[in-house]
Amino acid sequence: MAGAAEWDNVNLEVLRKKMEEFAKERNWEKYHVPRNLLLAMVGEVGELSEIFQWKGEVPKGLKNWEEEEKVHLGEELSDVLLYLIQLSNVCGVDLGKAALRKIGLNATKYPSKKHHQ
Repeated sequence: MAGAAEWDNVNLEVLRKKMEEFAKERNWEKYHVPRNLLLAMVGEVGELSEIFQWKGEVPKGLKNWEEEEKVHLGEELSDVLLYLIQLSNVCGVDLGKAALRKIGLNATKYPSKKHHQ
């Protein structure tokens, strides 16, 4: 188990390296091709969707949720994130840079109204 100090510096690169190491230790690299990772991620998105399926509108902060439900949600969100990181890695995409670029493109496409008043 990692030390507490390590968890203070979690970023996409740390997660990418941990996922790469995890797959290598289990000799799963041959299975971690783009198509397989994408399909696995879609499956995890389905599991994430099931958590919300019959809840109706859910307020920010999940005020009425049991702690066990929040933990389960965190696990499913993590599965999606980790598959996304692994997919971007095997495709040679720097996910952090791509995300920042996309935010910039979105800012241009959808300018803030306060800048136009």
